[in-house]
Amino acid sequence: MSSPTAVHPAADRVDALATRKDQWVRWGLEDRIGLLRACAKGIQAVADGWVTAACRAKGLDPRSSVAGEEWLAGPMATVRNIRLLIESLRAGGRPTPREISTRSDGHVVARVFPAGRMDAVLYRGITADVWFAPGAEPSQGRIYRDNPEPGKVALVLGAGNVASIGPMDVFYKLFAENEVVLLKTHPVNAYLEPFFKRAFAPLIDAGVLAIVHGNAALGHDLCHHERVDTVHLTGSVHTHEAIVWGEDADERVRRKAANDPVLDKPITSELGCVTPVLVAPGPWSDADLAFQARNVAAMVANNASFNCNAAKVLVTARDWPQRDAFLAAVRGALGRVPARRAYYPGAQERYQAFCEHYPAATPLIETDTDAVPWTIIPDVPPTAGEYALTHEAFCGVLADVALNGADASTFLDHAVDFANETVWGTLSCMMLVHPSTEREHAEAIDRAIAALRYGSIGVNLWSGVMYALGVTPWGAFPGHPLTDVRSGRGVVHNTMLFDHPQKCVARAPFRIRPKPAWFADHRTLDALGRRLTRLEAAPTWWRLPGIFATALRA
Repeated sequence: MSSPTAVHPAADRVDALATRKDQWVRWGLEDRIGLLRACAKGIQAVADGWVTAACRAKGLDPRSSVAGEEWLAGPMATVRNIRLLIESLRAGGRPTPREISTRSDGHVVARVFPAGRMDAVLYRGITADVWFAPGAEPSQGRIYRDNPEPGKVALVLGAGNVASIGPMDVFYKLFAENEVVLLKTHPVNAYLEPFFKRAFAPLIDAGVLAIVHGNAALGHDLCHHERVDTVHLTGSVHTHEAIVWGEDADERVRRKAANDPVLDKPITSELGCVTPVLVAPGPWSDADLAFQARNVAAMVANNASFNCNAAKVLVTARDWPQRDAFLAAVRGALGRVPARRAYYPGAQERYQAFCEHYPAATPLIETDTDAVPWTIIPDVPPTAGEYALTHEAFCGVLADVALNGADASTFLDHAVDFANETVWGTLSCMMLVHPSTEREHAEAIDRAIAALRYGSIGVNLWSGVMYALGVTPWGAFPGHPLTDVRSGRGVVHNTMLFDHPQKCVARAPFRIRPKPAWFADHRTLDALGRRLTRLEAAPTWWRLPGIFATALRA
């Protein structure tokens, strides 16, 4: 352990957690449920301050509709995660999926959403399934089923972009993997630490959670602390590479060749993706074009595009008669979204790098120096190694790629190969499919979904929704070795406690009504976020009329 950690209070926190790790694995279900309930109350107590602080840091008016993004991606997602974990613990760690079936290709599939009648009413028409690899059983709750393993101390390196990531990673480590946790907040959103400490005081007081803040050097030292047993990181692949294989580029090459990592302990991770949107050609009306253009624009613009699941590559059929009209509609929809502060470090530099590679890149709005303009890069070649397909922009850039395919079946065959083999990352992707196209090409669409090697696949649905559902595991498609980690290894948010999930597939109607909460022009999102947070904290049917009234005014 290097000297900075030796004198940092975080080292003492690790030592204190280590004294509790073996006790934690023996805590009973009712005691764990009590802790979770107390944390849900704690979140409600700090939610207003939490959201206000996040809005100010990101340049948003806390009283505006767009503040609803912070409600939904912060307190609401976190308290929903807690509620679902409580339900799983009540079921002894083996909650019952709505249905389990086996496909003809051998995949076992579990329907997990809607998670209950209230979900079915609130999110009408949306379904989600967890897929398991051929031969894998949908077993659940290993830590509650088998004899507990010796306790462990987990280090969670929090993300700086979305407020719920750190807390939800903590809950997964504690309640799905049975490990006590040291959470190091990210420097970008370290302002949330006081709210986390208040909300999660029951876990801190129980000695199973500690929260610290610091820079990358502290994170590096904590990874190598002798009493830290496992590490979970949400961040960039470059950070992961430095932690696992070393800071020096030549050293990384040498160590990878010898399979000799610097960090010789288990590490799980979620490391981003160049997220593709595959648009199946079909007979779209003008209203269809307008709706799906707003859908794609929202996938780009949410959270100023600082999302690992932000749309980054728009893939269309070159011979689709409506391709030009759709691209024009996307440009128009994205151009109507107000500029957002580029609050995440390095955004301007990353944006300039894309502009240097693509002089034809088209900014759609005028911005000041604090923002990155929404920008479409036209006619990006679908070739291996192409810059826009292998570098995650993490700013408001969208690449336009055209593939051959005279019909939806042929196009999807090409698009799946392109997404799997040419686009970097395996975290999530989206597919837009018109109902008539789905009826006419049902076999090809099913084949495409089965063949896509992504952890989350949204059909007519932004994968950011799957991040927040809780019942859908969130993580890269499994199988990446440490030497080529791509979007990472392992999952979180898996409140059904499946032992071996492979990927998730969520479907939504082609035109969702009322207006989806992620649409950039949602007019009542702030009120909706508040109402949904209260509902998840205390689900009662009498809250639904107010939610529906708020949603219908959007």
